[in-house]
Amino acid sequence: MLIGPSLKACVLTLLLSVLMFQLLRTVGLRFFTMASETYLSGTHAAAFVTCPNDTVAKDLARGIVERKLAACVNIIPAITSVYEWQGKIEEDSEVLLMIKTRSSKVSELAEYVRSNHPYEVAEVISLPIDQGNPPYLKWIGDVVPE
Repeated sequence: MLIGPSLKACVLTLLLSVLMFQLLRTVGLRFFTMASETYLSGTHAAAFVTCPNDTVAKDLARGIVERKLAACVNIIPAITSVYEWQGKIEEDSEVLLMIKTRSSKVSELAEYVRSNHPYEVAEVISLPIDQGNPPYLKWIGDVVPE
């Protein structure tokens, strides 16, 4: 059976569309990645530290940034923490530090906090940064050396 010219044109167009879609998608994603400055998920981290008051929070934040352990520390006032300590339920007003750094610096950051924090057991937890504004993530990497 012979295929008519219009059916040939339709099949050829469909075939080329399918093949070109994948090529254009791949090329487009590569250009987008280059334009958005590629970021490897988990390279940076957001760390959290609770402090008993604003004075301690500012002192720790300044020391962390001065030592290049983080690019930025946000001080979030007036949080309430409810926790168990030595068998009792406690409730305290605290200040929260939200720290943006390289994941490779979290251990050194935790050591600095332990050495300079008034709590017997200082909170230092971190979460990997999966995605974000590429120029901001680049800035963190530029400010905090490996």
